[in-house]
Amino acid sequence: MLTVVSDTHGTDGHRLRGRTLAAVREADRVIHAGDFYREPVLDAFLDENDSLSGVVGNNDDAAVRDRLPTDRVVAYEGVTVAVRHRSRSGATGLALFGRERDADLVVFGHSHRPEFDDSGDVPLLNPGSHAQPRGNRAAHAELEADPAAEGLVGRLVTTDGEPFRRFTVSPDRE
Repeated sequence: MLTVVSDTHGTDGHRLRGRTLAAVREADRVIHAGDFYREPVLDAFLDENDSLSGVVGNNDDAAVRDRLPTDRVVAYEGVTVAVRHRSRSGATGLALFGRERDADLVVFGHSHRPEFDDSGDVPLLNPGSHAQPRGNRAAHAELEADPAAEGLVGRLVTTDGEPFRRFTVSPDRE
């Protein structure tokens, strides 16, 4: 399983709880789309799962910025995932970012709003925030290989374990 989180905004711990904590611990790979906030938060995530692939968010301190890139590409189960915290030009900029990296999916954070949008040529996934939802559901995303087809099946899940949006991601989507 691939677990996707973002926008922790912590000072001394990962602030994971409930299903989100279990999903991070169970994951083959974890993506964090930025805004850990302070270096001890990054270290706390690594203590839970050392397969973490994180990027820098706009609120991360210098120590986090020294350790993580602003964007990255992650391969998982035949799907290419481009990751960055945000784009100043919104969905258009995120889609361009994904196309430039030949990605099958773009993961981003920043808004704290969990969403999946496959209306464009590159699907966009924001897992929301598990720790500071700002009026949205506290959430994360879980993706797994689709046994019936190529690609991944995914879901947005509350920290209490309630799935509220299901989706699929296919490689080389046309």
